[in-house]
Amino acid sequence: MRYWLEQFLFCMAGWVPTVIGIGFRAILYRLILKMDGISAIERNVRLRYASNIRLGRGVYLDENVYLHACPHGIEIGENTFIMHGAVLHVYNFRGMPQSGIRIGKNSLIGEFSVIRGQGGVTIGDRVYTSPYTQIMAVNHVFDDPDIPFTSQGITAEGIIVEDDVWLGSGCILTDGVHIGKGAVVAAGAVVTRDVPPHSIVGGVPAHILKTIEKGSPVPINRKVFF
Repeated sequence: MRYWLEQFLFCMAGWVPTVIGIGFRAILYRLILKMDGISAIERNVRLRYASNIRLGRGVYLDENVYLHACPHGIEIGENTFIMHGAVLHVYNFRGMPQSGIRIGKNSLIGEFSVIRGQGGVTIGDRVYTSPYTQIMAVNHVFDDPDIPFTSQGITAEGIIVEDDVWLGSGCILTDGVHIGKGAVVAAGAVVTRDVPPHSIVGGVPAHILKTIEKGSPVPINRKVFF
């Protein structure tokens, strides 16, 4: 019944353009998901297991966003924007209790970013991800050469991104990392270990490039962070 109600509403209102469509969806989608106040949902936004999704006041979902909330949910805090083509995916086929995605207030998930929440992803307030960022709270185990990796299980330790973090274009956060408050991850970096607060990291694997201190000069090569 839930699935058919979702599909009916998507067929009826999911394609309608302009502010008219946004208005229709702001009213009708309350039947299938939780909204705290008014949220703006553009056309062609795909929602699966919508009853497990909560949108805070002022949330904006751009065109072609995909939210898959099975089964422990996605929560997006007030005034947070999820930009074009972003994917927030919680496909918990192993029944893990920690699965889910939580995003705080006044944050932005950039175009075509991917967040996989099997191990649990918590993102704080005022966190900006640039386009094509990947936050992957799941990984395959491949320790035994005699067993296919698909039969060796996974890790799902989870990822935490604290407040006021900036993630540059194309960077990747791997399962189990913790990004401290006020940190910056450079474009293209692959983060495989925890990042201290107020530090700038870059490279593959990422390492500390600079510590942000009051009155410290702006980095010489600023382009690396976009």
